[in-house]
Amino acid sequence: MKRKSFFVFVPALAFSLAACTAEQTQEGELPDVDVQGGQLPEYDVDAADVEVGTDTQTVVVPDVDVTAPEPEPNPEPPTN
Repeated sequence: MKRKSFFVFVPALAFSLAACTAEQTQEGELPDVDVQGGQLPEYDVDAADVEVGTDTQTVVVPDVDVTAPEPEPNPEPPTN
C-alpha cells in the first residue's frame, strides 16, 4: 500500500509545485549587524569508507520494428 501511495503522492507533489508562479513585488535588503567575538564550532567527522570501481555488464535489449504510416497526399490549394 505504501508503494501505491508513493506513486500517487510524488506526481501530485510535482504537479502542485509546477502549477504555481511567483513574482517579486518588492526589493529586499540585508539588515545592518555588528558582530563581535565568538567562536565557530568544531566537528570530529568520521566519514564512511567508499570504494568506487567499474564493472562490465551485458544488457539484452529488445529488437523493435517500427512501421510509419503512409503520409496522406496534400490536397491542392484553392485557387482565387
